Amino acid sequence: MDLSKTIQDLYAEKEKLERVIASLEELQRAADANSHVMGRNKRRGRKSMGSDERQEVSERMKKYWASRRTAKQNPQGDARIANGS
Repeated sequence: MDLSKTIQDLYAEKEKLERVIASLEELQRAADANSHVMGRNKRRGRKSMGSDERQEVSERMKKYWASRRTAKQNPQGDARIANGS
């Protein structure tokens, strides 16, 4: 077994791997750069609400939960309304 030949083969393989890794890293950098440019045009996720919209939702939910509390305290009251009595 020739150790110097084995070492040369390993160094050659190491150089090939380093070139492949470098090219893959370059592809990744290019892909990341393109995704940032494209990401500006597309908006994903939830839409943020303005203060007016947030206030409207708050008032609507307060009314909703108040009606739920009264329905829970007085279960017969809702039944009479549903039956038209």
